[in-house]
Amino acid sequence: MTAFDLIVRGGTIVSHAGEGVADIGVAAGKIAVIGDLSRLSGDVEIEAKGLHVLPGVIDTQVHFREPGNEHKEDLETGTRAAALGGVTAVFEMPNTAPPTTSAEALNEKLRRAKGRAHVDHAFYVGATQENADQLGELERLPGCCGVKTFMGSSTGTLLVGDDDGLDRVVKNINRRGAFHAEDEARLNERKSLAREGDWSSHPEVRDDQTALLAVQRLVAAARRHGKRVHVLHVSSAIEMEFLATAKDVATVETLPQFLTFAGPQIYERLQGFAQMNPPIRYAQDLATLWSLGISQSVVDIIATDHAPHTREEKAQAYPKSPSGMPGVQTLVPVMLTHVNEGRLSLQRFVDLSSAGPLRVFGIEGKGRIALGYDADLTLVDMKARRSIRAEDQATRCGWTPFDGFEAKGWPMATIIRGQVVMSDGEIVTPSAGAPMRFLETMQPA
Repeated sequence: MTAFDLIVRGGTIVSHAGEGVADIGVAAGKIAVIGDLSRLSGDVEIEAKGLHVLPGVIDTQVHFREPGNEHKEDLETGTRAAALGGVTAVFEMPNTAPPTTSAEALNEKLRRAKGRAHVDHAFYVGATQENADQLGELERLPGCCGVKTFMGSSTGTLLVGDDDGLDRVVKNINRRGAFHAEDEARLNERKSLAREGDWSSHPEVRDDQTALLAVQRLVAAARRHGKRVHVLHVSSAIEMEFLATAKDVATVETLPQFLTFAGPQIYERLQGFAQMNPPIRYAQDLATLWSLGISQSVVDIIATDHAPHTREEKAQAYPKSPSGMPGVQTLVPVMLTHVNEGRLSLQRFVDLSSAGPLRVFGIEGKGRIALGYDADLTLVDMKARRSIRAEDQATRCGWTPFDGFEAKGWPMATIIRGQVVMSDGEIVTPSAGAPMRFLETMQPA
């Protein structure tokens, strides 16, 4: 009789306790022992010598386009990309067709994910002018990770652009709400600045003041009502500087794209494939994201805003080209490259991709390598050198802005609740994903 369902042997564990070589024994999907298990056996054993064992990476912002736009992505292809990229869990966004703005729409997404999703998952409920008064009930539904509010128009039909609507949303939520913070009035004023066929005008149309105005309004509302907010995809220096003064109510997310690319060069190179909302900005913004956001720990979470569109859609002339890019499969290798190049420590990456989501959203049993937690593990080879290639992406859109990126560090295995889902670039246990649970909305077992 074996002692464990799974043993991960001899890897360098990166946890809240530091780094060190040890074995991990898993029983009933949970971490049961961390230590020397050389005299014990498991039903499945993984030799992890030479690899780093991280808490399962959690991507808290993805758009998997189902229902309504499955030609771009769906829950199967999106979660396949996540698992191949070393991501063990995702939060999926509500701007689908129809949007996820009711209990019925949330339950439909959970139904669609069952037996198809390759990683664990939860879904946002989208805030609208019509459902604002019901958000306190909707955010407590099983499988819901919280409320998402679009303060500025982006992809989809969800929008709460005025102060009265924002005030009602913030007043009625009790969990931490997630906000796309761009000021709708300023966006409308600046539409005429778009130069046809010139994607470098995108960060001029959606300038950093557009973001700052929205963040200032949001923080004021959060303080007025004593509520917690999470500012998504922060891209500018002035936002980061302001949010450093608002940690009493606001947590902060940024993206690998904003930490890697800068305009105008990225628009010259990728044209519409570099277009997203909010936009990739300039070298001084990128520098501040690193020096203040990452190094001074203003940023709580790294996510991807994985938002695929087809090549044909992205090839349209600006401003007709849609905003958004894929990223869930490239999160780990891109950020490990930044680790290897000395921009942040591996411990800080774990804080941003695992402990941060746990801390900000109160995820039950995830985000740490610790006894009793789900055995969600991302095994990475910090010495691997591989090129990210468009043809290797599982996303249905079939492209990546990181095509040709020379990665230093690579995900080798994805383990979810003790099940080896991905090994050496192959899905070996398909459809293993299940809904996530949250400490603030725990349901009876």
